[in-house]
Amino acid sequence: MKQYEMFELSFEGVSPGKELVAEFSHGEKRVYVPGFYDGNGVYRFRFLPEEAGIYRWTANGESGAAVCEPADGTRHGVVRPNGLHLRYSDGERFSCFGTTVYALAHQPDELVRKTISSLKSSPFNKVRFCVFPKHYDYNHNEPELYAFEKTDGKWDTSKPCYQFWRRFEAIIDELGKSGIECDIILFHPYDRWGFSRLTKGESLEYLDYAVRRLSAYPNVWWSLANEYDLMDNYTLSDWKEFAEYISDHDICRHMLSNHNCFSYFDFSISQVTHCSIQDIFVCEVPELQRKYRKPVIFDECCYEGNISFGWGNISAFEMVNRFWTAVISGGYCTHGETYMSDDDVLWWSRGGELKGKSPARIALLRSIVESLPGDIDYFPEGVGCLTEEVIAGYRENGIPKNLIHDFWVKGLCSLPAERVKGFILRSRGVTGACMDGSGCSAYIKYYGRQCPSFDRFILPDGSYKVEVIDAWEMTRTVALENASGEINIALPGKEGIAVLAVRIK
Repeated sequence: MKQYEMFELSFEGVSPGKELVAEFSHGEKRVYVPGFYDGNGVYRFRFLPEEAGIYRWTANGESGAAVCEPADGTRHGVVRPNGLHLRYSDGERFSCFGTTVYALAHQPDELVRKTISSLKSSPFNKVRFCVFPKHYDYNHNEPELYAFEKTDGKWDTSKPCYQFWRRFEAIIDELGKSGIECDIILFHPYDRWGFSRLTKGESLEYLDYAVRRLSAYPNVWWSLANEYDLMDNYTLSDWKEFAEYISDHDICRHMLSNHNCFSYFDFSISQVTHCSIQDIFVCEVPELQRKYRKPVIFDECCYEGNISFGWGNISAFEMVNRFWTAVISGGYCTHGETYMSDDDVLWWSRGGELKGKSPARIALLRSIVESLPGDIDYFPEGVGCLTEEVIAGYRENGIPKNLIHDFWVKGLCSLPAERVKGFILRSRGVTGACMDGSGCSAYIKYYGRQCPSFDRFILPDGSYKVEVIDAWEMTRTVALENASGEINIALPGKEGIAVLAVRIK
């Protein structure tokens, strides 16, 4: 065994069945691991050790022991929530920079290899992809393998296609070697094969097999669906039951959420670990954090590209702008790319090679974030301190005396209630900070589409090195050394500029 790496027991001649369970013990801790049948008379049990030491196991009437060697620093374990942010099992921060390749697992081997190679050299450390094939524009190829076999012309969830699952998990394993998380999409509506019409019982049987087989991989996340609210085959109650089932049976407690088209899922339910959102309003990270008290990931904010659909033709700059806005607001963002191609291989669905200009700029943002001493949290200033709830309270109870002459407060209180949120969102700045026991260790302000030639603001207590960052040109220029208190800083008067102040003492 190795810490944070999957350990497997396999037995030949075991008849298929769900009643067999392996027990792993480490000191006083015991974990019960359900097995799965993998064809050819082989039954497997998979376990993920998260502590070093001696483990004892019993399975299939046999027993044994294994020494789990400590991790060598290249593996960090499972990503889980840590307040509004994310941590690996070993406590290392996980700064999530995702991308999407929906039909990755349903492409020819050569294209899969090319996609994985592209991912390994990209800034992306999470990729969303589907278990079931996808039928949509620019993606009409017929996969060679499917998750299940058929009985009498109908998909039979009691008969997994073992070759499919071995190939699927080989992709997970290969990406995991490069530190890339796999956000596995379990259901979706874009279907010509019938997988979106499985009965509830069939769906649970499928989930049971997927969890038994995949949950010991450290780099797995569960996405119940892509655009769950377009799937009329399931009710909200069904989705919640699916979440409960996975949570109850996943021995590693992986990340779990559900992705929307129109209506956000109920992220407040206990089994959901984070908000997985499709929306362009990435500036709403603070509002969503306040509402759900969980990490917020905008897993779809449109795609850099040039196809005819509005969701697939934003500019590279706008993709970068949305990343910066989400991240500096304390959240996370996911990339996608949809450039026309003669061979119909568009990254967002089939993979291949990245062609856009945003990945290199996203890489700069990731390098900045990971160089900071801690997680970025939204740092409200001015109108950013005001929320719909605060203004509603002022309407009901009156404006406090110390704010009675504040024109922002008076103005917001005079607006119709339905306009307050929009005004706050478009008026406040995008500012974040890393806080530690002694105060603010780093402060960052992103100007987005604004083009100031200078700015004046007050730094938190301490002395700071101040840089001006050009998110598009990918430059970092030191503007001030040992700065403190109120500063006046010259800016280039263009879009995509940020100011970063890191405390030096």
